[in-house]
Amino acid sequence: MSAVNITNVTVLDNPAPFVAPFQFEISYECVTPLKDDLEWKLVYVGSAEDETYDQLLESVLVGPVNVGNYRFVLQAEPPDPSKIREEDIIGVTVLLLTCSYMGQEFVRVGYYVNNDYDDDQLREEPPQKVLIDRVQRNILSDKPRVTKFPINFHGENGENGENGDQEPPPDQTTEQEGKEEAVAPPTSPGRPSDGGE
Repeated sequence: MSAVNITNVTVLDNPAPFVAPFQFEISYECVTPLKDDLEWKLVYVGSAEDETYDQLLESVLVGPVNVGNYRFVLQAEPPDPSKIREEDIIGVTVLLLTCSYMGQEFVRVGYYVNNDYDDDQLREEPPQKVLIDRVQRNILSDKPRVTKFPINFHGENGENGENGDQEPPPDQTTEQEGKEEAVAPPTSPGRPSDGGE
């Protein structure tokens, strides 16, 4: 059992213009006190074929983490369209919300995102150069794909919390272990070309 469990993620302001900030309301519970902060990241997948186009939109540390329920809003700037290939701006891509503890990622929530023009005429006859201020993004928030990775929440000395965490340290796990309900392993973060659903 994980020391931290995401209980709900609500995508705010969705759909929204491509150039609008992202906002996620994240609720989670902690079942054992942790001595370090949790690191939450939001990554925009800029290309299904090439992860060098991925953009880290936000990274925040949240703590201290004691036993209890928590809720906060993660805000992030939109991706920089100049760092995305023109042909990859319109269409379906992926947004990844991850949480790590002491450098160990233990949960990843992947969302498909559909980017398209906000006007029927533009959708039917798209201009040669993308009009970014007319592009609308729609996060498919009702179908998140969650992957959990077993990590050691209690450091090298193996102190277990009251919940009896028996998770092995990261060097004894493989990317495919754990409860995989979602996306692909970390090296290929759930890109749409991986076969979708």
